[in-house]
Amino acid sequence: MNVNISSQFLKRVFTCLLSISLVAGCESMQAQQITIQEENVVYGQSNGELADQGYTRTYDIYTPKSYSPSRPMPLVMVFHGDEGSGRSISNVSQFNKLADQKGFIVVYPDGIDQRWSIKNKNKRNIDDVSFVKNLINHIQEVRNIDSRRIYASGFSRGGILTQALSCELSDKIAAFASVAGSLPRRLKPNCQPEMPVSILMINGTNDQSVNYQGDKKTQKGSLVSIPEAIEFWRTHNQCPEYTAKNDTFLAGNQSDAPAGSRASRDRSKLKTYSYSGCSAGSEVVELAVVNGGHLWYGGSSTDKDVNDFNKDLGLDSTQTIWDFFERHTLPLV
Repeated sequence: MNVNISSQFLKRVFTCLLSISLVAGCESMQAQQITIQEENVVYGQSNGELADQGYTRTYDIYTPKSYSPSRPMPLVMVFHGDEGSGRSISNVSQFNKLADQKGFIVVYPDGIDQRWSIKNKNKRNIDDVSFVKNLINHIQEVRNIDSRRIYASGFSRGGILTQALSCELSDKIAAFASVAGSLPRRLKPNCQPEMPVSILMINGTNDQSVNYQGDKKTQKGSLVSIPEAIEFWRTHNQCPEYTAKNDTFLAGNQSDAPAGSRASRDRSKLKTYSYSGCSAGSEVVELAVVNGGHLWYGGSSTDKDVNDFNKDLGLDSTQTIWDFFERHTLPLV
């Protein structure tokens, strides 16, 4: 009799403790949600900062009016080129307009001295790949971010940084896009992403800053050719040699692509090479702008010649990048 009473008593105590634990856990989750909800969110474009590697790092952030702290939103990071800033690449790329239309948050980080450091072997001992990892964690503390839909893009040196991020942060970033950038030659041998990498590359064949045919191996900061970079990612992702045509990446009205190892189209000075059906649903896409130079195609510019070229080309890099990003999500852990 006493044994039965003790057993029942213990069960009741255990049940009670379990209930208290669950309630405490729920209260903890609620407290976290309340913190996010009660945050004084600034809609539109604002700026922020965080401490990283002994420096105060700054960034611009755009929060669309459709953002709700109770609902996670995708995050797009956009990295400027040398001598640029978060605000300048924001003005050129015009991602903010698209963020309002499609519903995602955009962050435009600032490089120290308007430059990006791929490795920490530099005068100020800065590692911007590590900074980006910390930045993601920081943004997740101030905005409700969909952790499976974080994306990275960049122009020029920012595009080169994006390629480096592809090597290191494939477990945190769902897809990558570089404009006028390529893979650093010294990174290639040790570039071993944990996961397949979905990547889009937009490059001009007449780019005098990022050579389409690549740099000499002895050149400081040498970059591989664009075809070599594409082949590297295709091989890493175990993409098949043949791929189906995909009109999403093309500007204007296009004719069907001929069959071949690289699905190719040529219209309005634009050639597209795409590889789909790769490991884990990843894909690799190259847009080669024939005779194109060093610019964000379709972006805002005060140069009449650039605007005329863009009008004739009909390629909107920002829209194309988002179309690419929108198809990719990190797998559930």
